[in-house]
Amino acid sequence: MKKIAVISFSGGLDSTSLLLQLVNNNYKVFALSFNYGQKHLLELKKADKNIKYLNKHNFDITHKILDISDAVSILDSSLTNKNDSIPNGYYKEENMKSTVVPNRNAIFTSFIYAFALTIYKKTNNKVDIALGVHAGDHDIYPDCREEFYYKIFDALKEGNWNSENINLFLPYLKLSKSEIIKNALDNCQKLKLDFNKIFKNTLTSYEPNEKGISNGKTASDIERILAFNELGIKDPIKYNLPWEEVLKHALNIEKKFKNCL
Repeated sequence: MKKIAVISFSGGLDSTSLLLQLVNNNYKVFALSFNYGQKHLLELKKADKNIKYLNKHNFDITHKILDISDAVSILDSSLTNKNDSIPNGYYKEENMKSTVVPNRNAIFTSFIYAFALTIYKKTNNKVDIALGVHAGDHDIYPDCREEFYYKIFDALKEGNWNSENINLFLPYLKLSKSEIIKNALDNCQKLKLDFNKIFKNTLTSYEPNEKGISNGKTASDIERILAFNELGIKDPIKYNLPWEEVLKHALNIEKKFKNCL
């Protein structure tokens, strides 16, 4: 029987890379995306474009978008509060904590776990829960850390029947952003897919304009720009400044931060 996975699919670089890994590993994939009132909601439209692209190439992916924006509206974060500005700078800086959405990954994981149990009941097939959390998120986002995921996963196992049929898959937990991009490049090559076409439709910025174009100055932008540069590749997405300028800015921000340590 074919392997089954449920992936938390934001449409960003990490979850898109993980989706490609699952496809390359011959999974039947259920991708679950969340509208939680994020300012960068355009990521979900881009996510849908990539799902359609992969389905057109005969890969077996079912995509669902859950609207939980009303529930999350009670939580305070610069990612969701229209009156708060998204900070610019480096990911490890203190002001980046404003982008934390309280309990966000616990909320997402709870839905994903319940969905995985439902799929198991319908298919009688074990299900892997695939999450694209990675090392670069650990400093600012405590709900991206290994300790968090294994503890919440243990709690969910205790609170449900059939939990022995659900497994947690966190392949990027120890990887950097550049290593994740390299993984995606390798999988695109194996699957004979267009890497630039796919990753042009990923949205990493927390503050894009209505067309999904950013100035490259938020922490999520800078981390992405530096990762592509580390591999010696130009980011396929469009910024509102030339690549050379957004790269120069990202390198300067990184240098400034490191000099302050």
